[in-house]
Amino acid sequence: MLTTYRRHTKRCAHREEGRNYRRCRCPIWVDGFLNGVEMRHSLKLRDWEKAQQKIREWEAEGVPVEQPQAVSVKEAHERFEADAEDRNLRESTLKKFRVLFKQMDAFASREGALFIKQWDLDTLRKFRHSWKDHGYSALKKWERLRAFFRFAHESGWIDENPVKKLRKPEVKQAPTMPFTREEMIEILAACEKYPDNYGGTGQVNAKRVRALVLLLRYSGMRIGDAVTCSAERLAGSKLFLYTQKTDVPVNCKLPAFVAEALQSAPRENEKYFFWTAEGKVETATGNWRRSLAKLFALAGIKHGHPHRFRDTFAVELLLAGVPLERVSILLGHRSIRVTERHYAPWVRARQEQLEADLERSWALDPVVLAETKGTPEVHGKREAVN
Repeated sequence: MLTTYRRHTKRCAHREEGRNYRRCRCPIWVDGFLNGVEMRHSLKLRDWEKAQQKIREWEAEGVPVEQPQAVSVKEAHERFEADAEDRNLRESTLKKFRVLFKQMDAFASREGALFIKQWDLDTLRKFRHSWKDHGYSALKKWERLRAFFRFAHESGWIDENPVKKLRKPEVKQAPTMPFTREEMIEILAACEKYPDNYGGTGQVNAKRVRALVLLLRYSGMRIGDAVTCSAERLAGSKLFLYTQKTDVPVNCKLPAFVAEALQSAPRENEKYFFWTAEGKVETATGNWRRSLAKLFALAGIKHGHPHRFRDTFAVELLLAGVPLERVSILLGHRSIRVTERHYAPWVRARQEQLEADLERSWALDPVVLAETKGTPEVHGKREAVN
């Protein structure tokens, strides 16, 4: 028996209502069995009556149904990459997927698993065993593998996502470590000593490096976004970050001296603060990473990294009592869970609540009462609890 339903597009307002809603104009699909063959594909129709008529003709005439042609691993990679480009994924993200796909193609040729349906759980375990990645790198590769097979499942090429059963690598992530306030002072002081190409200090390079450091620290931007930040995004002291899905713009207000440093820093291109607009963004970002590494060495900062400016931005807000959801918006995270995973230990309100809970538990503790000999502070807390 065959069942027809509408497969709602991402833009359909009735997507959440599921298959039962039929009054939109989304593509009509069929699911079920005919002549003992399982079917799940588009009818290439949007008119419900025509779709029903086509199904009745199939069931009455016993039209033979051909099995859909199996999709090769290489073709699946190409279609995933095309979809990712249409979704405007970052080039840096696409490059990581291309590395994964290159390794998958080589493994497929070696093991004879040339079609995506051949990649079952056992095949995936063998593929994971071939990785040279460890720790966090292996975890990120597992996440990209899961995203690819989710795409394959949603495309109807496989019946389920086998990566769901492939256990992810266990990784103990290092805690987020922002720069201390003393370290920030040392870094800014080192900007004045930053040399130009001829060994001079306090010149053009120093001003540009200082402006970038201030932008990273007080905007929370990633280094790639900061390097390609255009001058038109700065209006007075407000820096445009991005537009939310609800079409609401998110701006970050900068301290006046930061905005002034950006405007006064020498540029090699009038449109951008730190980019020449020539060559690849990755190349420009890499050059600035090396410049910052030199700056950290001048400042005597160990384990200096551009992303720590972003961590400093987030942590200082949380320590000031800014709610986690607002910090998440400024950081541009897709979900507050991402922010919580990285910065939960720094949420001031949560820490204060935990400390208060502990102190309330002591108020009825006989050991605490005996050790403090019933001081007024303890009795006061006891009365408050009662």
